[in-house]
Amino acid sequence: MAAPYDLNDDGVVVIVGSGAGGGTLGTQLALKGIDTVILEAGARHETWDFINDEWDSFSQLAWKDKRRTSGDWRVSKDFPNLPAWIVKSVGGSTVHWAGASLRFQEHEFKTKTHYGDVAGASLMDWPIDLTEMEPWYAKAEGRMGVTRTNGLPGLPGNNNFKVMEAGAKKIGYKEVHTGRMAINSVPRDDRSSCLQIGFCFQGCKSGAKWSTLVAEIPKGEATGKLEVRPECMVLRIEHDAAGKVTGVVYADKEGREQRQKARIVAVAGNSIESPRLLLNSHSSKFPDGLANSSGQVGRNYMRHTTGSVYGIFEKPVHMYRGTTMAGIIRDEARHDPGRGFVGGYEFETLSLGLPFMAAFLDPGKWGRDFSSAMDNYRNMAGMWIVGEDMPRAENRVTLSDETDEHGMPIPDVHFDDHENDTAMRKHAYGQGKAIYDAVGAVRVIETPPYPSTHNLGTNRMSEKPEDGVVNRFGQAHDVANLFVSDGSQFTTGAAENPTLTIVALALRQADHIAGRMSRGEL
Repeated sequence: MAAPYDLNDDGVVVIVGSGAGGGTLGTQLALKGIDTVILEAGARHETWDFINDEWDSFSQLAWKDKRRTSGDWRVSKDFPNLPAWIVKSVGGSTVHWAGASLRFQEHEFKTKTHYGDVAGASLMDWPIDLTEMEPWYAKAEGRMGVTRTNGLPGLPGNNNFKVMEAGAKKIGYKEVHTGRMAINSVPRDDRSSCLQIGFCFQGCKSGAKWSTLVAEIPKGEATGKLEVRPECMVLRIEHDAAGKVTGVVYADKEGREQRQKARIVAVAGNSIESPRLLLNSHSSKFPDGLANSSGQVGRNYMRHTTGSVYGIFEKPVHMYRGTTMAGIIRDEARHDPGRGFVGGYEFETLSLGLPFMAAFLDPGKWGRDFSSAMDNYRNMAGMWIVGEDMPRAENRVTLSDETDEHGMPIPDVHFDDHENDTAMRKHAYGQGKAIYDAVGAVRVIETPPYPSTHNLGTNRMSEKPEDGVVNRFGQAHDVANLFVSDGSQFTTGAAENPTLTIVALALRQADHIAGRMSRGEL
Protein backbone atom coordinates (compact mmCIF):
# COMPACT_ATOMS: atom_id res chain seq x y z
CA MET A 1 0.00 0.00 0.00
CA ALA A 2 1.25 3.49 -0.82
CA ALA A 3 2.65 5.48 2.04
CA PRO A 4 0.39 8.48 2.57
CA TYR A 5 1.16 11.27 0.13
CA ASP A 6 2.00 14.62 1.64
CA LEU A 7 -0.77 17.22 1.59
CA ASN A 8 1.66 19.64 -0.11
CA ASP A 9 2.70 17.17 -2.82
CA ASP A 10 1.51 19.01 -5.92
CA GLY A 11 2.63 16.21 -8.24
CA VAL A 12 -0.24 13.81 -7.47
CA VAL A 13 -3.40 13.16 -9.42
CA VAL A 14 -6.34 13.61 -7.05
CA ILE A 15 -9.53 11.68 -7.83
CA VAL A 16 -12.81 12.47 -6.07
CA GLY A 17 -14.76 9.22 -5.66
CA SER A 18 -13.81 5.54 -5.87
CA GLY A 19 -16.64 4.01 -7.94
CA ALA A 20 -16.70 2.69 -11.50
CA GLY A 21 -15.02 5.80 -12.90
CA GLY A 22 -12.78 6.97 -10.07
CA GLY A 23 -11.72 3.54 -8.79
CA THR A 24 -10.85 2.33 -12.30
CA LEU A 25 -9.05 5.53 -13.27
CA GLY A 26 -7.05 5.61 -10.03
CA THR A 27 -5.98 2.00 -10.35
CA GLN A 28 -5.06 2.34 -14.01
CA LEU A 29 -2.97 5.48 -13.36
CA ALA A 30 -1.18 3.70 -10.49
CA LEU A 31 -0.48 0.72 -12.76
CA LYS A 32 1.12 3.21 -15.16
CA GLY A 33 3.38 4.47 -12.32
CA ILE A 34 1.52 7.73 -11.64
CA ASP A 35 1.17 8.97 -8.04
CA THR A 36 -2.55 8.99 -7.28
CA VAL A 37 -4.78 9.85 -4.31
CA ILE A 38 -8.45 8.87 -4.22
CA LEU A 39 -10.61 10.80 -1.77
CA GLU A 40 -13.77 8.88 -0.89
CA ALA A 41 -16.58 10.41 1.19
CA GLY A 42 -17.65 7.03 2.60
CA ALA A 43 -16.02 4.51 4.90
CA ARG A 44 -14.18 1.40 3.76
CA HIS A 45 -16.15 -1.83 4.11
CA GLU A 46 -14.55 -5.05 2.97
CA THR A 47 -16.26 -8.17 1.61
CA TRP A 48 -16.48 -9.80 5.04
CA ASP A 49 -18.25 -6.71 6.48
CA PHE A 50 -21.18 -6.87 4.08
CA ILE A 51 -24.57 -7.73 5.55
CA ASN A 52 -27.08 -10.05 3.88
CA ASP A 53 -30.00 -8.04 5.20
CA GLU A 54 -31.58 -5.28 3.15
CA TRP A 55 -32.31 -2.71 5.85
CA ASP A 56 -29.02 -3.14 7.72
CA SER A 57 -27.07 -3.13 4.45
CA PHE A 58 -28.82 0.05 3.32
CA SER A 59 -27.81 1.70 6.61
CA GLN A 60 -24.23 0.53 6.09
CA LEU A 61 -23.71 1.44 2.44
CA ALA A 62 -26.24 3.91 1.07
CA TRP A 63 -25.64 7.60 0.47
CA LYS A 64 -28.16 8.96 2.99
CA ASP A 65 -27.01 12.60 3.19
CA LYS A 66 -30.01 14.87 2.82
CA ARG A 67 -30.92 16.01 -0.67
CA ARG A 68 -33.91 17.87 -2.00
CA THR A 69 -36.06 16.86 -4.94
CA SER A 70 -38.47 18.74 -7.15
CA GLY A 71 -40.34 18.11 -10.38
CA ASP A 72 -43.21 15.85 -11.40
CA TRP A 73 -41.43 12.48 -10.96
CA ARG A 74 -42.96 10.11 -8.38
CA VAL A 75 -39.68 9.92 -6.47
CA SER A 76 -40.09 13.57 -5.44
CA LYS A 77 -43.38 12.70 -3.73
CA ASP A 78 -42.49 9.24 -2.36
CA PHE A 79 -38.81 9.78 -1.37
CA PRO A 80 -38.29 13.58 -1.24
CA ASN A 81 -34.85 13.36 0.40
CA LEU A 82 -33.63 10.26 -1.44
CA PRO A 83 -33.59 10.90 -5.20
CA ALA A 84 -30.89 8.27 -5.69
CA TRP A 85 -30.12 4.83 -4.27
CA ILE A 86 -26.34 4.89 -4.51
CA VAL A 87 -23.43 4.01 -2.26
CA LYS A 88 -21.26 6.09 0.07
CA SER A 89 -18.39 3.67 0.64
CA VAL A 90 -15.08 2.71 -0.96
CA GLY A 91 -16.00 1.17 -4.30
CA GLY A 92 -18.93 3.54 -4.76
CA SER A 93 -22.02 2.15 -6.41
CA THR A 94 -20.06 -0.77 -7.91
CA VAL A 95 -20.53 -2.29 -4.44
CA HIS A 96 -24.32 -2.09 -4.93
CA TRP A 97 -24.77 -2.61 -8.67
CA ALA A 98 -26.24 -5.81 -10.06
CA GLY A 99 -23.48 -6.43 -12.64
CA ALA A 100 -25.23 -5.93 -16.01
CA SER A 101 -22.54 -4.95 -18.53
CA LEU A 102 -23.87 -3.97 -21.94
CA ARG A 103 -22.30 -1.99 -24.75
CA PHE A 104 -24.12 1.01 -26.17
CA GLN A 105 -25.51 0.52 -29.65
CA GLU A 106 -24.09 2.53 -32.55
CA HIS A 107 -27.10 4.85 -32.90
CA GLU A 108 -27.09 5.68 -29.17
CA PHE A 109 -23.85 7.67 -29.50
CA LYS A 110 -25.51 9.77 -32.22
CA THR A 111 -29.08 10.30 -31.01
CA LYS A 112 -29.50 13.76 -32.53
CA THR A 113 -28.62 12.33 -35.94
CA HIS A 114 -30.92 9.29 -35.56
CA TYR A 115 -33.84 10.70 -33.57
CA GLY A 116 -33.89 14.21 -35.06
CA ASP A 117 -35.43 17.13 -33.20
CA VAL A 118 -37.46 15.87 -30.24
CA ALA A 119 -39.50 18.73 -28.78
CA GLY A 120 -38.54 19.50 -25.18
CA ALA A 121 -35.39 17.37 -25.31
CA SER A 122 -31.78 18.58 -25.49
CA LEU A 123 -30.48 15.72 -27.62
CA MET A 124 -26.91 15.98 -28.86
CA ASP A 125 -24.51 13.57 -30.56
CA TRP A 126 -21.60 12.33 -28.47
CA PRO A 127 -18.20 13.52 -29.75
CA ILE A 128 -17.18 9.82 -29.87
CA ASP A 129 -18.72 6.78 -31.55
CA LEU A 130 -18.97 3.01 -31.17
CA THR A 131 -16.03 2.30 -33.49
CA GLU A 132 -13.73 4.36 -31.28
CA MET A 133 -15.12 2.78 -28.11
CA GLU A 134 -15.05 -0.87 -29.22
CA PRO A 135 -11.45 -1.62 -28.19
CA TRP A 136 -12.08 0.06 -24.82
CA TYR A 137 -15.28 -1.93 -24.34
CA ALA A 138 -13.26 -5.09 -25.07
CA LYS A 139 -10.62 -4.08 -22.49
CA ALA A 140 -13.31 -3.34 -19.90
CA GLU A 141 -15.10 -6.66 -20.54
CA GLY A 142 -11.85 -8.58 -20.18
CA ARG A 143 -10.95 -6.78 -17.00
CA MET A 144 -14.40 -7.16 -15.43
CA GLY A 145 -14.88 -10.79 -16.48
CA VAL A 146 -18.15 -10.10 -18.28
CA THR A 147 -20.04 -13.31 -19.01
CA ARG A 148 -20.73 -14.21 -22.65
CA THR A 149 -17.57 -12.35 -23.70
CA ASN A 150 -14.04 -13.75 -24.09
CA GLY A 151 -15.32 -17.34 -23.91
CA LEU A 152 -16.76 -16.91 -20.41
CA PRO A 153 -20.03 -18.84 -19.98
CA GLY A 154 -23.28 -17.20 -18.96
CA LEU A 155 -24.54 -17.56 -15.40
CA PRO A 156 -27.26 -20.13 -14.70
CA GLY A 157 -30.85 -18.96 -14.88
CA ASN A 158 -32.85 -18.95 -11.64
CA ASN A 159 -36.62 -19.39 -11.38
CA ASN A 160 -37.20 -15.68 -11.84
CA PHE A 161 -35.40 -15.83 -15.17
CA LYS A 162 -37.13 -19.03 -16.27
CA VAL A 163 -40.56 -17.46 -15.75
CA MET A 164 -39.54 -14.34 -17.71
CA GLU A 165 -37.88 -16.37 -20.46
CA ALA A 166 -40.90 -18.65 -20.94
CA GLY A 167 -43.27 -15.68 -21.20
CA ALA A 168 -40.92 -13.72 -23.47
CA LYS A 169 -40.59 -16.60 -25.93
CA LYS A 170 -44.36 -17.11 -25.95
CA ILE A 171 -44.96 -13.54 -27.07
CA GLY A 172 -42.25 -13.76 -29.75
CA TYR A 173 -39.14 -12.22 -28.19
CA LYS A 174 -35.87 -13.70 -29.46
CA GLU A 175 -32.94 -12.13 -27.58
CA VAL A 176 -33.47 -13.59 -24.13
CA HIS A 177 -30.58 -14.90 -22.03
CA THR A 178 -28.93 -14.72 -18.61
CA GLY A 179 -27.14 -11.55 -19.53
CA ARG A 180 -23.67 -10.13 -19.89
CA MET A 181 -22.77 -9.83 -16.24
CA ALA A 182 -19.59 -8.73 -14.47
CA ILE A 183 -20.07 -11.60 -12.03
CA ASN A 184 -17.70 -14.56 -12.26
CA SER A 185 -19.39 -17.56 -13.87
CA VAL A 186 -16.11 -19.46 -13.33
CA PRO A 187 -13.34 -18.69 -10.81
CA ARG A 188 -11.03 -15.98 -12.18
CA ASP A 189 -8.95 -12.98 -11.12
CA ASP A 190 -8.31 -14.66 -7.72
CA ARG A 191 -12.04 -14.55 -6.96
CA SER A 192 -14.60 -17.32 -6.73
CA SER A 193 -17.48 -17.95 -9.10
CA CYS A 194 -21.00 -16.83 -8.17
CA LEU A 195 -22.58 -18.78 -5.32
CA GLN A 196 -26.11 -17.55 -6.19
CA ILE A 197 -26.61 -16.17 -2.68
CA GLY A 198 -29.09 -13.56 -3.91
CA PHE A 199 -27.77 -10.41 -2.16
CA CYS A 200 -26.05 -8.71 -5.10
CA PHE A 201 -27.26 -5.24 -4.03
CA GLN A 202 -25.80 -5.73 -0.54
CA GLY A 203 -22.16 -5.94 -1.61
CA CYS A 204 -21.59 -9.60 -2.67
CA LYS A 205 -20.07 -11.54 0.22
CA SER A 206 -18.42 -14.11 -2.06
CA GLY A 207 -16.44 -11.52 -4.04
CA ALA A 208 -17.62 -13.00 -7.35
CA LYS A 209 -19.11 -9.68 -8.49
CA TRP A 210 -16.69 -7.15 -10.00
CA SER A 211 -16.40 -3.94 -8.03
CA THR A 212 -13.59 -1.43 -7.82
CA LEU A 213 -13.39 -2.34 -4.12
CA VAL A 214 -12.39 -5.96 -4.72
CA ALA A 215 -11.09 -6.07 -8.28
CA GLU A 216 -9.36 -2.73 -8.95
CA ILE A 217 -8.27 -0.72 -5.91
CA PRO A 218 -6.20 -3.56 -4.28
CA LYS A 219 -4.20 -3.88 -7.53
CA GLY A 220 -3.62 -0.14 -7.56
CA GLU A 221 -2.58 -0.10 -3.92
CA ALA A 222 -0.17 -3.01 -4.52
CA THR A 223 1.89 -0.78 -6.84
CA GLY A 224 2.62 1.64 -3.99
CA LYS A 225 1.33 4.43 -6.24
CA LEU A 226 -2.30 4.63 -5.07
CA GLU A 227 -3.53 5.95 -1.74
CA VAL A 228 -7.24 5.71 -0.93
CA ARG A 229 -8.47 8.01 1.84
CA PRO A 230 -11.90 7.02 3.12
CA GLU A 231 -14.26 9.34 5.00
CA CYS A 232 -12.86 12.38 3.19
CA MET A 233 -15.61 14.59 1.79
CA VAL A 234 -14.35 16.99 -0.86
CA LEU A 235 -15.93 20.42 -0.43
CA ARG A 236 -14.35 22.50 -3.19
CA ILE A 237 -11.66 22.53 -5.85
CA GLU A 238 -9.14 25.38 -5.86
CA HIS A 239 -7.34 27.03 -8.77
CA ASP A 240 -4.58 29.56 -9.45
CA ALA A 241 -4.75 32.95 -11.16
CA ALA A 242 -4.34 31.30 -14.57
CA GLY A 243 -7.40 29.11 -13.92
CA LYS A 244 -5.54 25.80 -13.50
CA VAL A 245 -6.70 23.66 -10.59
CA THR A 246 -4.17 23.42 -7.76
CA GLY A 247 -5.84 21.06 -5.30
CA VAL A 248 -8.93 20.27 -3.28
CA VAL A 249 -10.24 21.17 0.16
CA TYR A 250 -11.88 18.28 2.01
CA ALA A 251 -13.33 17.48 5.42
CA ASP A 252 -11.56 14.52 7.01
CA LYS A 253 -13.05 11.87 9.29
CA GLU A 254 -13.00 14.29 12.24
CA GLY A 255 -14.63 17.05 10.19
CA ARG A 256 -11.44 19.11 9.98
CA GLU A 257 -10.69 20.89 6.73
CA GLN A 258 -7.59 19.67 4.87
CA ARG A 259 -6.05 20.88 1.63
CA GLN A 260 -4.52 18.34 -0.77
CA LYS A 261 -2.48 19.88 -3.55
CA ALA A 262 -2.70 18.31 -6.99
CA ARG A 263 -1.23 18.30 -10.49
CA ILE A 264 -4.54 17.08 -11.94
CA VAL A 265 -8.02 16.67 -10.40
CA ALA A 266 -10.57 14.14 -11.67
CA VAL A 267 -14.14 14.34 -10.41
CA ALA A 268 -15.97 11.01 -10.15
CA GLY A 269 -18.56 11.53 -7.44
CA ASN A 270 -21.72 10.50 -9.32
CA SER A 271 -24.07 12.73 -11.35
CA ILE A 272 -25.42 14.48 -8.26
CA GLU A 273 -22.24 15.04 -6.24
CA SER A 274 -19.97 15.91 -9.19
CA PRO A 275 -21.95 18.95 -10.39
CA ARG A 276 -22.56 19.90 -6.76
CA LEU A 277 -18.79 20.06 -6.22
CA LEU A 278 -18.13 22.04 -9.40
CA LEU A 279 -20.92 24.51 -8.63
CA ASN A 280 -19.65 24.93 -5.06
CA SER A 281 -16.13 25.63 -6.39
CA HIS A 282 -17.17 29.03 -7.76
CA SER A 283 -14.74 31.92 -7.54
CA SER A 284 -14.29 35.41 -8.98
CA LYS A 285 -12.75 33.76 -12.07
CA PHE A 286 -15.52 31.15 -12.27
CA PRO A 287 -18.53 32.97 -10.76
CA ASP A 288 -21.09 30.37 -11.91
CA GLY A 289 -19.06 27.37 -10.77
CA LEU A 290 -15.84 25.72 -11.92
CA ALA A 291 -15.80 24.63 -15.60
CA ASN A 292 -19.22 26.21 -16.11
CA SER A 293 -18.71 28.93 -18.74
CA SER A 294 -21.34 27.09 -20.81
CA GLY A 295 -23.89 27.14 -17.99
CA GLN A 296 -24.24 23.37 -18.54
CA VAL A 297 -22.93 22.10 -15.18
CA GLY A 298 -25.80 20.34 -13.43
CA ARG A 299 -28.07 20.34 -16.49
CA ASN A 300 -29.45 17.37 -18.48
CA TYR A 301 -29.81 15.09 -15.46
CA MET A 302 -30.91 11.63 -16.64
CA ARG A 303 -31.92 8.60 -14.58
CA HIS A 304 -33.13 6.17 -17.26
CA THR A 305 -36.78 5.47 -17.94
CA THR A 306 -37.49 2.82 -15.33
CA GLY A 307 -40.32 1.00 -13.62
CA SER A 308 -40.94 -2.59 -12.56
CA VAL A 309 -43.46 -5.28 -13.37
CA TYR A 310 -44.25 -8.06 -10.90
CA GLY A 311 -46.30 -11.13 -11.72
CA ILE A 312 -48.03 -13.22 -9.05
CA PHE A 313 -48.48 -16.92 -9.86
CA GLU A 314 -50.40 -19.84 -8.38
CA LYS A 315 -47.21 -21.65 -7.40
CA PRO A 316 -43.99 -20.49 -5.71
CA VAL A 317 -41.25 -18.82 -7.79
CA HIS A 318 -38.83 -17.83 -4.99
CA MET A 319 -37.44 -15.00 -7.18
CA TYR A 320 -34.98 -13.96 -4.44
CA ARG A 321 -32.91 -17.13 -4.90
CA GLY A 322 -29.91 -16.64 -7.16
CA THR A 323 -28.53 -13.60 -8.95
CA THR A 324 -30.65 -10.49 -8.51
CA MET A 325 -30.35 -9.52 -12.18
CA ALA A 326 -30.52 -13.04 -13.55
CA GLY A 327 -31.45 -12.36 -17.17
CA ILE A 328 -32.39 -9.92 -19.87
CA ILE A 329 -34.70 -9.35 -22.84
CA ARG A 330 -33.09 -7.08 -25.44
CA ASP A 331 -35.65 -7.11 -28.28
CA GLU A 332 -37.11 -3.71 -27.37
CA ALA A 333 -33.70 -1.98 -27.14
CA ARG A 334 -33.84 -0.99 -30.80
CA HIS A 335 -34.76 2.46 -32.10
CA ASP A 336 -38.19 2.07 -33.68
CA PRO A 337 -40.36 5.22 -33.60
CA GLY A 338 -43.31 3.13 -34.82
CA ARG A 339 -43.89 2.21 -31.18
CA GLY A 340 -44.67 5.85 -30.37
CA PHE A 341 -41.31 6.90 -28.89
CA VAL A 342 -37.64 7.25 -29.84
CA GLY A 343 -34.95 5.03 -28.34
CA GLY A 344 -35.51 1.69 -26.70
CA TYR A 345 -35.52 -0.25 -23.45
CA GLU A 346 -34.49 -3.55 -21.88
CA PHE A 347 -36.22 -5.89 -19.46
CA GLU A 348 -33.99 -7.31 -16.72
CA THR A 349 -35.06 -9.67 -13.95
CA LEU A 350 -35.19 -8.04 -10.55
CA SER A 351 -36.08 -9.15 -7.08
CA LEU A 352 -36.34 -7.22 -3.86
CA GLY A 353 -36.43 -8.75 -0.39
CA LEU A 354 -39.56 -8.49 1.71
CA PRO A 355 -38.82 -5.22 3.54
CA PHE A 356 -37.86 -3.36 0.36
CA MET A 357 -40.77 -4.89 -1.55
CA ALA A 358 -43.10 -3.43 1.07
CA ALA A 359 -41.47 -0.01 0.64
CA PHE A 360 -41.24 0.05 -3.16
CA LEU A 361 -44.11 -2.08 -4.54
CA ASP A 362 -46.56 0.82 -4.43
CA PRO A 363 -45.25 3.60 -2.15
CA GLY A 364 -47.90 4.93 0.21
CA LYS A 365 -50.27 2.04 -0.53
CA TRP A 366 -51.97 0.08 2.25
CA GLY A 367 -55.04 -2.09 2.78
CA ARG A 368 -56.16 -5.51 1.56
CA ASP A 369 -55.16 -5.02 -2.09
CA PHE A 370 -51.57 -4.25 -1.06
CA SER A 371 -51.34 -6.81 1.75
CA SER A 372 -52.66 -9.62 -0.46
CA ALA A 373 -49.81 -8.95 -2.90
CA MET A 374 -47.29 -9.12 -0.07
CA ASP A 375 -48.91 -12.35 1.19
CA ASN A 376 -48.02 -13.85 -2.20
CA TYR A 377 -44.39 -12.77 -2.09
CA ARG A 378 -42.94 -16.25 -2.68
CA ASN A 379 -45.19 -16.68 -5.73
CA MET A 380 -43.88 -13.47 -7.29
CA ALA A 381 -41.62 -12.95 -10.30
CA GLY A 382 -40.17 -9.53 -11.08
CA MET A 383 -38.53 -7.56 -13.83
CA TRP A 384 -37.14 -4.08 -14.20
CA ILE A 385 -37.52 -1.76 -17.17
CA VAL A 386 -34.44 0.25 -18.14
CA GLY A 387 -34.72 2.55 -21.14
CA GLU A 388 -33.26 5.69 -22.64
CA ASP A 389 -34.73 8.83 -21.12
CA MET A 390 -34.56 12.17 -22.86
CA PRO A 391 -32.02 14.75 -21.67
CA ARG A 392 -33.69 18.04 -20.77
CA ALA A 393 -31.84 21.23 -19.83
CA GLU A 394 -34.38 21.91 -17.05
CA ASN A 395 -33.76 18.50 -15.43
CA ARG A 396 -30.85 19.56 -13.32
CA VAL A 397 -28.88 19.56 -10.10
CA THR A 398 -28.59 22.93 -8.38
CA LEU A 399 -27.35 24.10 -4.98
CA SER A 400 -30.10 24.72 -2.45
CA ASP A 401 -30.01 27.33 0.32
CA GLU A 402 -29.74 24.58 2.96
CA THR A 403 -26.26 23.39 3.98
CA ASP A 404 -24.88 20.12 5.37
CA GLU A 405 -22.72 19.66 8.47
CA HIS A 406 -19.65 20.91 6.54
CA GLY A 407 -21.44 24.09 5.48
CA MET A 408 -21.70 22.86 1.88
CA PRO A 409 -25.03 23.56 0.13
CA ILE A 410 -27.07 20.38 -0.32
CA PRO A 411 -28.08 19.50 -3.88
CA ASP A 412 -31.57 19.92 -5.28
CA VAL A 413 -32.42 17.34 -7.95
CA HIS A 414 -35.16 18.50 -10.30
CA PHE A 415 -36.70 16.04 -12.75
CA ASP A 416 -39.77 16.09 -14.96
CA ASP A 417 -40.57 13.08 -17.14
CA HIS A 418 -40.47 13.86 -20.87
CA GLU A 419 -43.51 12.63 -22.80
CA ASN A 420 -41.16 10.22 -24.62
CA ASP A 421 -40.22 8.69 -21.24
CA THR A 422 -43.90 8.34 -20.32
CA ALA A 423 -44.78 6.72 -23.67
CA MET A 424 -41.85 4.29 -23.36
CA ARG A 425 -42.78 3.34 -19.79
CA LYS A 426 -46.41 2.73 -20.79
CA HIS A 427 -45.31 0.50 -23.68
CA ALA A 428 -42.94 -1.42 -21.41
CA TYR A 429 -45.59 -1.95 -18.73
CA GLY A 430 -47.88 -3.40 -21.41
CA GLN A 431 -45.21 -5.74 -22.76
CA GLY A 432 -44.17 -6.81 -19.26
CA LYS A 433 -47.77 -7.65 -18.43
CA ALA A 434 -48.07 -9.64 -21.67
CA ILE A 435 -44.96 -11.65 -20.74
CA TYR A 436 -46.37 -12.70 -17.37
CA ASP A 437 -49.91 -13.19 -18.66
CA ALA A 438 -48.53 -15.57 -21.30
CA VAL A 439 -47.38 -17.93 -18.55
CA GLY A 440 -50.49 -17.75 -16.40
CA ALA A 441 -50.01 -14.86 -13.98
CA VAL A 442 -52.99 -14.48 -11.67
CA ARG A 443 -52.13 -10.82 -11.12
CA VAL A 444 -49.66 -8.30 -12.58
CA ILE A 445 -48.51 -5.19 -10.67
CA GLU A 446 -46.86 -2.14 -12.24
CA THR A 447 -44.43 -0.45 -9.86
CA PRO A 448 -43.29 3.18 -10.28
CA PRO A 449 -39.56 4.01 -10.56
CA TYR A 450 -37.44 3.63 -7.41
CA PRO A 451 -34.91 6.22 -6.23
CA SER A 452 -32.46 6.31 -9.08
CA THR A 453 -29.46 4.01 -9.42
CA HIS A 454 -28.45 5.11 -12.94
CA ASN A 455 -27.64 8.80 -12.50
CA LEU A 456 -26.32 10.31 -15.73
CA GLY A 457 -25.61 13.62 -17.45
CA THR A 458 -25.06 16.92 -15.55
CA ASN A 459 -21.48 17.40 -16.89
CA ARG A 460 -22.09 16.33 -20.45
CA MET A 461 -19.44 15.63 -23.07
CA SER A 462 -19.59 17.89 -26.13
CA GLU A 463 -17.67 18.76 -29.27
CA LYS A 464 -18.08 22.52 -28.70
CA PRO A 465 -17.29 24.17 -25.34
CA GLU A 466 -20.54 26.14 -25.37
CA ASP A 467 -22.63 22.94 -25.55
CA GLY A 468 -21.25 21.01 -22.60
CA VAL A 469 -18.75 20.72 -19.77
CA VAL A 470 -16.06 18.26 -20.96
CA ASN A 471 -14.47 17.19 -24.24
CA ARG A 472 -14.22 13.73 -25.76
CA PHE A 473 -11.70 12.63 -23.10
CA GLY A 474 -13.70 13.93 -20.15
CA GLN A 475 -11.36 16.94 -19.87
CA ALA A 476 -13.08 20.18 -18.83
CA HIS A 477 -13.38 22.60 -21.75
CA ASP A 478 -12.51 25.50 -19.40
CA VAL A 479 -9.75 23.95 -17.25
CA ALA A 480 -7.01 21.85 -18.85
CA ASN A 481 -6.04 19.86 -15.74
CA LEU A 482 -9.59 19.07 -14.57
CA PHE A 483 -11.37 15.89 -15.66
CA VAL A 484 -14.78 14.29 -15.13
CA SER A 485 -14.64 10.51 -14.91
CA ASP A 486 -18.14 9.27 -13.98
CA GLY A 487 -21.57 8.92 -15.58
CA SER A 488 -22.12 12.67 -15.37
CA GLN A 489 -20.07 13.05 -18.58
CA PHE A 490 -22.69 11.09 -20.57
CA THR A 491 -24.12 13.19 -23.41
CA THR A 492 -27.19 10.95 -23.61
CA GLY A 493 -28.19 7.89 -21.59
CA ALA A 494 -28.78 4.99 -24.05
CA ALA A 495 -30.91 1.98 -23.09
CA GLU A 496 -28.05 0.05 -21.50
CA ASN A 497 -26.88 -0.05 -17.89
CA PRO A 498 -24.08 2.55 -17.74
CA THR A 499 -21.26 0.92 -15.73
CA LEU A 500 -19.44 -0.84 -18.60
CA THR A 501 -19.31 2.45 -20.53
CA ILE A 502 -18.08 4.35 -17.44
CA VAL A 503 -15.26 1.79 -16.98
CA ALA A 504 -14.36 1.82 -20.69
CA LEU A 505 -14.21 5.64 -20.67
CA ALA A 506 -12.05 5.59 -17.50
CA LEU A 507 -9.53 3.19 -19.07
CA ARG A 508 -9.39 5.41 -22.17
CA GLN A 509 -9.07 8.53 -20.02
CA ALA A 510 -6.19 7.01 -18.04
CA ASP A 511 -4.31 6.41 -21.30
CA HIS A 512 -4.98 9.98 -22.38
CA ILE A 513 -3.89 11.51 -19.05
CA ALA A 514 -0.73 9.38 -18.86
CA GLY A 515 0.20 10.31 -22.43
CA ARG A 516 -0.36 14.03 -21.84
CA MET A 517 1.63 13.90 -18.58
CA SER A 518 4.57 12.11 -20.20
CA ARG A 519 4.66 14.79 -22.94
CA GLY A 520 4.60 17.53 -20.29
CA GLU A 521 1.24 18.82 -21.51
CA LEU A 522 -0.45 18.34 -18.13
